[in-house]
Amino acid sequence: MSSERSTRRVCLAVVMPVLLAASGGASELLVGTATTSITPDKPTALAGQFRTRIARKVDNPCTATALALEARDGDKVLDQAILVSCDLVAIRRGIQARFREKAKGKLPGFDIRKAFLSATHTHTAPLMLERWYAYDIPKTGVLRPAEYVELLTDRLADLVAKAWASRKPGGVSWAFGHAVVGRNRRVAYDSGRAQMYGRTNRPDFRSLEGYEDHGVDMLFFWDAEKKLQALAINLACPSQEVEGRSTVNADYWHDVRELLHKKHSKDLYVLGWCGAAGDQSPHTLWYKAAEERMRRLRGLSRTQEIARRIVAAVDDTIELAKKDICTTVPLVHQVHDVKLPARKVTERDLAQAKAHLAAVKKKQEQNAKLTTRERAALIRDPMVIARFEKQKTAPYYPIEMHVLRLGDVAIATNPFELYVDYGVQIKARSKAAQTFLIQLACTSGKYLPTERAIAGGHYSTSHHTAPVGPKGGKALVNATVEAINALWK
Repeated sequence: MSSERSTRRVCLAVVMPVLLAASGGASELLVGTATTSITPDKPTALAGQFRTRIARKVDNPCTATALALEARDGDKVLDQAILVSCDLVAIRRGIQARFREKAKGKLPGFDIRKAFLSATHTHTAPLMLERWYAYDIPKTGVLRPAEYVELLTDRLADLVAKAWASRKPGGVSWAFGHAVVGRNRRVAYDSGRAQMYGRTNRPDFRSLEGYEDHGVDMLFFWDAEKKLQALAINLACPSQEVEGRSTVNADYWHDVRELLHKKHSKDLYVLGWCGAAGDQSPHTLWYKAAEERMRRLRGLSRTQEIARRIVAAVDDTIELAKKDICTTVPLVHQVHDVKLPARKVTERDLAQAKAHLAAVKKKQEQNAKLTTRERAALIRDPMVIARFEKQKTAPYYPIEMHVLRLGDVAIATNPFELYVDYGVQIKARSKAAQTFLIQLACTSGKYLPTERAIAGGHYSTSHHTAPVGPKGGKALVNATVEAINALWK
């Protein structure tokens, strides 16, 4: 398919009809895989916290793993996809475009829009934005964010070329299990207010604000001899158990890979896909003493304990998956340009942003030391002010969304830290037997909170962290569900 025909344009929840050819019968599946380190070889600033952290030590490598898929009918190419899972905090704006620019020449005959990146959301991976913490990064001896972006995109371009060149006839099977990894991290109190990582032992503690999704969706890819070649694992939890460290660390996905390599094969390629988990984290807010006691008895670190649970879900289903390998399956991959309604910045929001910015600037002019959050306000408050002006003529938030059908499975992406409620809505309404949701894909990294969360307030609901609100969330759900279900008509 040409790029023009395979790319769909969507406005809000309106999805263009699917090409008849795209919903045709089964086809031969070709699978290619590759992995690479995306860890720099010199000290680097880390992303994901409010303070500057310079990593001079590597606990374990951050890696990127690519999965290349192609459907063929004889010599005729029916559809293609390259999915790349990266141990990064997010795919920051401009990263995917730079990657595609470099990869395009290495992938002859491939529609470059059908290659996309996603992040596991580790908070101990290199920084990619110059404007964050730039004032504290040493001038020498430390890799600059812009330098890391070039290193990263060079390696990713080589990675996808290697994965694409390695594709061979193979098979796929899918399975579903459970593992308690993600926990709702927003604590609600009697006052109606909520707090991320709030204390649960307070007398006014009422509940956790929202739902938790402990489902584990798995895609197993096999070679022609039915040897397990690759495994994609999708669960609703970011990779941020060790988020506060000042060392490079891929978090629990490193331990998942290590344990799977030990149990199955060192040549197994593992992709970690973060599902809708904007209000989730692996941190325990209650059951703390009991959880810690059991972990110590097992002699495991926290990330190893998480890996143990995830791999147990794999081990529980792998023999079943091996009995149901499909070598001829439908593969359909659509790219949608979606315009979501942006969250409206009110006059009151504008006044608060201006007042806060003025107060921080005054403190700065007095040569007073600014807190990390105040320095962040010098970037964030102007963003809110600019959005107030922009919404008059451009009230939309454009995103790139990928929707794939692979056999009975649907895979859909979004660029947000998407609250789990939206993920549940999409999965519940999807016609697919299993629906994989990959957040933090393509670009962005902003939160998309629920109406309940915005009413509760606190971090992950403010205008600078969440430029799309519940109205946009509903539009995203509708657009995703309609795009998925169109593939099953």
